[in-house]
Amino acid sequence: MVQSIHLVRHGHHALLGQVLCGRVAGVQLDDLGCRQMARCAELMRPAPSAVQASPQPRARQSAAILAWHFRRPVEIVPAVDEIDCGDWTGQPFAALTNDPRWIRWNDKRGASRPPNGECMHALQRRVVEHVEQLGRDRTDGTIVIVSHAEPIRAALLHYAGIPLDNFLSIEVDPASISTLAVDETGIRIAQINQRVAA
Repeated sequence: MVQSIHLVRHGHHALLGQVLCGRVAGVQLDDLGCRQMARCAELMRPAPSAVQASPQPRARQSAAILAWHFRRPVEIVPAVDEIDCGDWTGQPFAALTNDPRWIRWNDKRGASRPPNGECMHALQRRVVEHVEQLGRDRTDGTIVIVSHAEPIRAALLHYAGIPLDNFLSIEVDPASISTLAVDETGIRIAQINQRVAA
């Protein structure tokens, strides 16, 4: 039985904090991000039995660094993909600041959605369903899932029993490790946002 699930955010990239990347094609880690993920691998004990990743290149690249360290293949899992930001995809954060829809999105995550995008409830549902399935699997050891801030935050909010509107109460830094413990009683949070130094 799986004993723990590490939820790992991808490493740093050049657009971080400037552009709402979402599912923009081709976003890759920078040198800092690569160093962060190498450090992240060094912190993981015991070695994972499987490494999974979001389909986005920055998550796949991050997972590949971990997988190389542990001599494991990377499994691409659409269920842990980045949230679909719809019309906001690729927009600079500065351009969204005065958009009333953006203000509402950041104030009422549980009751709004990006224009033509995915709501937080749908994101949370697909990520939690995947985590729950892993919890039921017979695979031994530890699973690593490399994803993004919003999917990881959505899962942690679920297991912490925190409403989606309070999404900012949980931080998910680049290359951070948040851990879910799995046993016969279910799944619980063991650690949130363990940071790495690069």
